[in-house]
Amino acid sequence: MPRKKKEVAVEEKEQKREEKKTEKRVEKTKKKLLVQPEINIGLVGHVDHGKTTLVKALTGKWTDTHSEEMKRGITIRLGYADATIYHCEKCDLWGVHPECEQCKGHTDPIRKVSFVDAPGHESLMATMLSGATIMDGALLLVSAAEECPQPQTREHVQALQIIGINKVIVVQNKIDIVTEEKAKQNYQQIKEFLKNTPFKDAPIIPVSAQHSININFLSQAIQEKIPTPERDLSKDPTLFVARSFDINKPGSDIDSFVGGVLGGALQQGCLNVGDEIEILPGYPVEERNQKVYKPLKTKIADLMTGGEKVKAIYPGGSVAILTQLDPSIVRSDRLTGALVGKPGTLPKVWYDFTLETHLLERMVGLKDELLVDPLKMTEVLMLNVNSAATVGVIMKLQKNLIDCKLKLPVCAAPGSRVTISRRVGNRWRLIGYGIIKG
Repeated sequence: MPRKKKEVAVEEKEQKREEKKTEKRVEKTKKKLLVQPEINIGLVGHVDHGKTTLVKALTGKWTDTHSEEMKRGITIRLGYADATIYHCEKCDLWGVHPECEQCKGHTDPIRKVSFVDAPGHESLMATMLSGATIMDGALLLVSAAEECPQPQTREHVQALQIIGINKVIVVQNKIDIVTEEKAKQNYQQIKEFLKNTPFKDAPIIPVSAQHSININFLSQAIQEKIPTPERDLSKDPTLFVARSFDINKPGSDIDSFVGGVLGGALQQGCLNVGDEIEILPGYPVEERNQKVYKPLKTKIADLMTGGEKVKAIYPGGSVAILTQLDPSIVRSDRLTGALVGKPGTLPKVWYDFTLETHLLERMVGLKDELLVDPLKMTEVLMLNVNSAATVGVIMKLQKNLIDCKLKLPVCAAPGSRVTISRRVGNRWRLIGYGIIKG
């Protein structure tokens, strides 16, 4: 006997109710999964090519908040902002907004990413190199209004190669202020510049960051060309500190004070609220007329990522750790370059080390590329390892090996890659890299 229409209607109603429940569950799961960004993407390139403006177009956040940055109109410190990549299945369009540009309908959140805004000014190369170590991929900005390459465009491309960042998208910015002919000419210059680099096949996306033009195509390129790397959660946690600061406002009541904050990226493992952590190299003390560093130990009071408080953090985008440390210890980026991990698990602290050196043939970052001269005894070098920047003096010199005494100690594993910069005039210039041998 055929079923009654009423029974069928009840079943259909129940089925729709279950489908809605499933949709809500999926949406809730997506939101939960998209709390912490999965990757860090750096924005690099010559000064004033529009990196900070592009971050604003992608995330809605202006990362230049330091008073000197506001006055001078350039990025001085590393800036961070997060964005979610959305996809409209109906129109097959990508973007950074929950509403589709074309059909104005709902879009699906696919992945959350952190953008790291690195300085482009030549005097701030150390900050860019420190930031590059936490990047999983990079957007190389090139202004369509200037000849390509500019000096820091060359230097940043060389830095990406040395550090080993191979997922790169070229963003041809400021297409709104040039003619079509000029934009095409600039495009060919970019192709010519990159043809002998590992980035010769990198996509080139023309955009206007100022007017948010072609941000949808850039979002698609990010999703397709910069995948989330595989992360190992079973390893001992290691976090590179890229910023440290005091968030207490002047004049705050002492009872409302909170501990210092560490900002950076977790490279492996996971950290939870309440975990005891160790920070190396730590803090300086005088012992027998010598400055030595003592480990800092504290507990994680709170964790922030993606603009929200969380109970645990995992490798991926930028995170912030609220500690129980005296805020004066961390203020003004005093712990930038440190490593954070579980007590007893972090690598060695080096006051001096031996480097196996690999020098470039020519110096980049100058209008005229000069040959890189051999290293010399007692020469002072700027060295970047992990997110740390220090100065080293050459105490011993052999073929492709140097012994360096460090002005500031660094925490790093043997085999870590160290970028080497030399003082030329009044600027540090990238001249190669070294491998820590011992």
